[in-house]
Formats: sequence, C-alpha cells, structure tokens
Amino acid sequence: MKVIEGGVCAAKGFTANGIHCGIRKNHSKKDLTLVFSSVPASAAAVYTTNLVKGAPLTVTKNHLQDGIAQAVICNSGNANTCNANGIEIAEAMSVLAANHLGVTPDDIIVASTGVIGQPLSIDPIAAGLPALVAGLSVDGGKAAAEGIMTTDTVMKEVAVEFEIGGKVCRIGGIAKGSGMIHPNMATMLVFITTDCAITPAMLQKALSGDIANTFNMISIDGDTSTNDMVTVLANGLAGNEIITEENGDFAVFMQALNSVTVNLCRKIAGDGEGATKLLECKVTGGKNMDAAKTVAKSVICSSLLKAAMFGADANWGRVLCAIGYSGADVDVNKVDVSFRSDAGQVDVCKNGAGIPFSEEEAKQVLLQKEIEILVNLNDGEAASVAWGCDLTYDYVKINGDYRT
Repeated sequence: MKVIEGGVCAAKGFTANGIHCGIRKNHSKKDLTLVFSSVPASAAAVYTTNLVKGAPLTVTKNHLQDGIAQAVICNSGNANTCNANGIEIAEAMSVLAANHLGVTPDDIIVASTGVIGQPLSIDPIAAGLPALVAGLSVDGGKAAAEGIMTTDTVMKEVAVEFEIGGKVCRIGGIAKGSGMIHPNMATMLVFITTDCAITPAMLQKALSGDIANTFNMISIDGDTSTNDMVTVLANGLAGNEIITEENGDFAVFMQALNSVTVNLCRKIAGDGEGATKLLECKVTGGKNMDAAKTVAKSVICSSLLKAAMFGADANWGRVLCAIGYSGADVDVNKVDVSFRSDAGQVDVCKNGAGIPFSEEEAKQVLLQKEIEILVNLNDGEAASVAWGCDLTYDYVKINGDYRT
C-alpha cells in the first residue's frame, strides 16, 4: 500500500470540480463542489447524531436507501439547516445536478456546510452548475477540496493505492473540518471514493466499523455539528472480484480505508480553529477497549489540557484529571504519562504520581507542531488513539464573529 496523488479523483472513473457560484460574498473562495463517478457506485454513509440535522442529510438518507449513488454535490458558506424550505432546496440541488450529469436525482448525495439558520437560495447554485459540470476533471480533486472549506485554513485530501486479487485498486478522499467537531457516529464532511468492487452492504459495514476508531476519536471543541456526514462511493472499475463477505479481500480494503481516514483525522485535528498544534493521545494498557477509548477521548477533550499545550506547559495533572472524570474503569494509581514530539520525550508521571523532570526539556518537547500524549494504564492489553488540537486565543476570536 502506498500514498499517491489525486485525492477523490485518484480512483478510476472519478472526476471532480469546485467553483465560486455566489453563495459566499468572498469571490476568492470556492463554495460549490461536485464529485462524479462515470458509472453507478455502491454507496455508504454515516451521519451526525445531533437531533438538529441539516436538510441535506435527510435527503441523502432517502437517496441511499438502495445503496447506490453516482455523484456528491456540496455547497459551503451556508449549512442549509433550520430552514423552512431546507428539504426543498436540497432536493432541488439533487435535481439540478442530476439533470446536468444525465443521472437520476436519487443517485445524488447532497451535503452542505457553513452558517446555520440562514436562508439559502437555489439561484446561485443553479447558475453555477453548468460551469461546475463542464469543469469536471481527473485533476479536479484539489478544487473540490477547496469548495467544501469553511474556517479550514488548509485543504485536506489523501489517496492510497493497494492490491486485491491481483488488481490494483485506489481509494482517496477529501474532508473539511476545523470547528464544531465532537462527533458520534460521523464527523465533519468527508467524501471518499474508490474503484474497488464491493457490495453496498459490505461498504457500509466497512465504513461503520472504521469510524469508531477514527473520526469518532477526534474532538476540536466539544460541539457536535448538525451537518456532519461521511460518505464512500465504490464504482468497481478496478476490476477485482466483488467483495461480498468478510474475507481476506475485505480485510485489505479495511486497511486501505483506515489509512485514508486516519490521515484525514490528523489533518482535521491539526487544523482546528485557531490551533497551532496537533495533539495525539495514545493510550495503552487498558483493561478493555472501552476503557482505552474513553480515556483517550477524555484527555483530548480537556479544555484545560488543550490550553496547557498551547502554552507548552507540561501540566500533566490535567491529564490525570481528565482520566479521573472520564468514567473509564481505571486504577489511577497505575497510570504513567509522558509527552513526546520531534524534540524528544519527557516522562512526567509514574504510577499516578509526579516524577522529577526537566521543565526546560519539557518546554522544548511541547513547543513542536505535533505532540503525542502517551498514557499507559498498566491494566491490560487494550490500546486506542484520539486526536485534537490546542486551545488558543484565536478560537474565541473566530467564533466570536463567525457570522460576520
């Protein structure tokens, strides 16, 4: 398995594009994205568990009842949530895209991101679709990734190549996510494409199984968005024998999918609103998987710890505090804590108590852009990883005037 270029267009049969159609006031920012498969594809998705859901999620769920889709259309700048005509707008986006692509509206996945509760006009989308479709290209992955960005500061895409049954397969994806990220069953907006042949049922099984240890293990700010969705399209053009059950081929596909999702997780966490550092909490020695995951997520969600990481302060007590209130079955008197980065590793806690360490060395470790928080529960074999970012002054600035 190797990393390749192309993002959502790396797999055979996929094209994409992103343009500015007029939803955003800033003409330099793209606000409409389209991803298209030349043939109908198996489709799977997971969605936010927030009771307040964007209209596009409702429409997409209905469209994917048969497990088939051929395109994804997404606007940014306006989340199409809490609008009286939200379903009507989302359906209209489907019909317009389908008409221009020559497919049926039920084969369109619809997504939306941006400000909640603002009226969304279909007019700029309708006006932009001819150019959006005309510009579809195998080189359009980056434009598509730009078209779904909101407060993101960097474009997020990745692709890998792998082999199943002697056939070369590819899987790639794009994502947006910077704030309002604390998922459960889905996260942010993530669109993944592959030319691997797999049934809709097995694709859904793969996606649902993967997110529990990837996208559900990210937290930027503790807020679960209303429009979060992860989708996968698999058009089968790689020519491998179709995956219909949990076998060796399915295991290889799961590994490839996981390599894409973990990469996107790290990109999303590292680009948290106002963030300066990517935080990765690695928990080992858990009594069971539930304990390991609960601890990892609790540590990464701690606002006090996130603030300490911003200040490069090795305040390991905040790690222990987060473990203590996590609710996990843990013996806090067995816990070891270390901080690690490209500058080295500093051990700060042993058996639940502080140990001597150099504050100067710790400061250098925590001044790096990527920091690992290592927690050993010394109580079993289970391990888990969670991702997040530091909490900075800029997070408040960004969200204090988000609408303006």
